[in-house]
Amino acid sequence: DFEASFIRLIDKVTNGSRIEINQTGTTLYYQPGLLYGGSLEHDCSPSRGIGYYLESLLCLAPFMKHPLKIVLRGVTNDQVDPSVDVLKATALPLLKKFGIDGENLEIKINRRGMPPKGGGEILFACPVRKVLQPVQFTDPGKIKRIRGTAYSVRVSPQMANRMVESARGILNKFLPDIYIYTDHMKGVSSGKSPGFGMCLTAETINGTILSAELASNPQGQGAAVLPEELGQNCAKLLLEEIYRGGCVDSTNQSLALLLMTLGQRDVSKVLLGPLSPYTIEFLRHLRSFFQIMFKIETKTPEEEHVGGEKVLMTCVGIGFSNLSKTIR
Repeated sequence: DFEASFIRLIDKVTNGSRIEINQTGTTLYYQPGLLYGGSLEHDCSPSRGIGYYLESLLCLAPFMKHPLKIVLRGVTNDQVDPSVDVLKATALPLLKKFGIDGENLEIKINRRGMPPKGGGEILFACPVRKVLQPVQFTDPGKIKRIRGTAYSVRVSPQMANRMVESARGILNKFLPDIYIYTDHMKGVSSGKSPGFGMCLTAETINGTILSAELASNPQGQGAAVLPEELGQNCAKLLLEEIYRGGCVDSTNQSLALLLMTLGQRDVSKVLLGPLSPYTIEFLRHLRSFFQIMFKIETKTPEEEHVGGEKVLMTCVGIGFSNLSKTIR
């Protein structure tokens, strides 16, 4: 059902798409139309997080005919897909590096919704661009501060404070500048299911943002999680992400590579941590769709003096320009 919901969403943002699914639901015929954009609303399936839909919209939004402004409803934070908080903290600054910025670029969380019933609501707005600029992003820099959000819905507001305290217990050993907001939503804005979780981001002096997140088990599934444990584990996940390093965290590797591919006919370079299995599959798709090959150089920890092995990805953009942008 979440795939059907995704196809309906793609149908909404485009104009003239043809989609046919056979009776058994095993083959899909899709003929793409023009990316139209505009102001839209969509109810996402509660079996996957809003992040599942938002990741694809982040790839498409800059190339619409009209600036996209969409309200998505469903599960804002779950254990499968990147949460809305992480995409807000990491994907938006990444888009800005490619020249997609302006006051219209935003992700706003109106309501939080936890699985299984959801009930969250977010607003995503993105301006359109004719071309993307190439990036040279090879020096991640040192970590200067850690920010985060501990959220709780339909549970005691004390849960968020307990998570913050345990996460700080680990992170304060490394860095003094740590600020974790507590976000307790009540009433209408708290969705339909109880839950809590945490999202942490580390920012470096060069503007690299690395993130980690954890959410509690959905109501009625799995064992109950203590907020102290969740806070500690989230802090450890952030340290793991910092160890992997690179200029883009593992959630957004594929987005960065796609934007590099679609850039002007110029060299783009970005330093990544170890490639995630999803990114490796994504590189194969880029090769079959755009006939583009990346030059991949491994950097050993000795050369960089930090963390795990890094990969320097270099490519020449295909010079894609937004055909449907209205020229005034």
